Amino acid sequence: MPSYKNARAVADVRQVLSELIPTLKDPRVTGLLSIVKLELARDYSHCTVYLSSMDGLEGAKSAVEGLRSAQGHLRRELGLRLRLRRTPELHFVPDNGIEYSARLGQRFRELHIGQPADSAEDVENNDG
Repeated sequence: MPSYKNARAVADVRQVLSELIPTLKDPRVTGLLSIVKLELARDYSHCTVYLSSMDGLEGAKSAVEGLRSAQGHLRRELGLRLRLRRTPELHFVPDNGIEYSARLGQRFRELHIGQPADSAEDVENNDG
């Protein structure tokens, strides 16, 4: 079970990385990127960051390559901004969470297009 201190460190690392990623000048790191999940080892030695892009899985893979090349810069900035026992080694993993959510939302909207919406009158008539 994750401790309160580890959960707070995860939130801090997520916040700092969310601030740092848009400032990178690498052309591969473009578009809307979102940190879907962040796993921090108990001893703070490793941090796995799952990233999703609005451009889909291919956009996330491209962004991950750019972030891997900027890993040293991100780790140094993370160490300067946070006071952790150890600055974690960053591992970036592409994820398709945003694209999947968008497709799921579209499917839900398609399901409700052909069905009439319940109105207050229908509910009152069915009550009896």
